[in-house]
Amino acid sequence: MRTAMTLIAAAATIWICAASGARSADLFGVPDRQRLDRVIAKRAPAPAVRSLSAHAEAYLGYKYEHGLGVPQSYEMAFVYYTSAAERGDPTGQYLLGLAYDKGLGAQQDGVIAYMWLNLAAARAPRHFREYFLRLRDAEASKMTPAQITAGQRLAVEWVPRGPLR
Repeated sequence: MRTAMTLIAAAATIWICAASGARSADLFGVPDRQRLDRVIAKRAPAPAVRSLSAHAEAYLGYKYEHGLGVPQSYEMAFVYYTSAAERGDPTGQYLLGLAYDKGLGAQQDGVIAYMWLNLAAARAPRHFREYFLRLRDAEASKMTPAQITAGQRLAVEWVPRGPLR
């Protein structure tokens, strides 16, 4: 039963993502916060996915990204990373930041990548914090000061959307 629900949720999520066709490149010219909200709204996972903890969603996204026991799908990985990151999981935030940095499952967006990496570094356990800070700083080295400021503003304004569990 659980496998069937997972497959149904995955199929619904793929259909929603394919039907939406949302790319952050289409949203240029919109203020940063509105752009982020629209990207996240277009990529929201199916309700059945919400039964997992945020960290489990991040791990499932990792499995989809690398094809570990499931078909490799950057789009599905992106969906699970987004759900985990929105709920405040630092692993999901860091993996979502890397997905935006590399353009895996979403249009490349340095400002959004910086925001998620910054949040991950702020919320990470001590033994991961230095690594997340280095990733954030590597992303910042590719950005202009105005883009860094926009990413920092988004990180400050960000509010978790649901239980971390």
